[in-house]
Amino acid sequence: MDREFLTDLFADFGPVTIRKMFSGYGISADGINFALSLRAGLFFRADDVTIPDFETEGSKPFQYSTRAKTVVVNSYWEVPARLFDDSEEFAQWARAALAAAQRAKVKKRPKGKTAASKKVALKPPKKIAKSAKATREAGNKSLARKRTKRRA
Repeated sequence: MDREFLTDLFADFGPVTIRKMFSGYGISADGINFALSLRAGLFFRADDVTIPDFETEGSKPFQYSTRAKTVVVNSYWEVPARLFDDSEEFAQWARAALAAAQRAKVKKRPKGKTAASKKVALKPPKKIAKSAKATREAGNKSLARKRTKRRA
């Protein structure tokens, strides 16, 4: 699906932002990504509330294969093909997908404290050898002790 087709498809839904993503496009509204258009098809965001509707239509979750396994992404489901012919119902499903994406955003935990806001206990600096020569000498003394222990 190209950008122009997607723009026409979402016309009854309202304005969307379409951005290049993976092998296709990410589709968002109000700054929230709620649909993916990939080589494999068009997928809407889904959650526990909307997944039964997708299952009733015989849709499947988005999946892709790696060298080792097939990964199933249960948060995006294939848009039923019949919706491409009914722009009003397509818009309803798109609104439900946006609502699912908004619910998912609310469920996410708040981001952790930033490093600046964390109180970090500073450790005292380690003692540093006065010079490289002193470091070498200390190392040589250690080696000399080990050699004498072996001989004994």
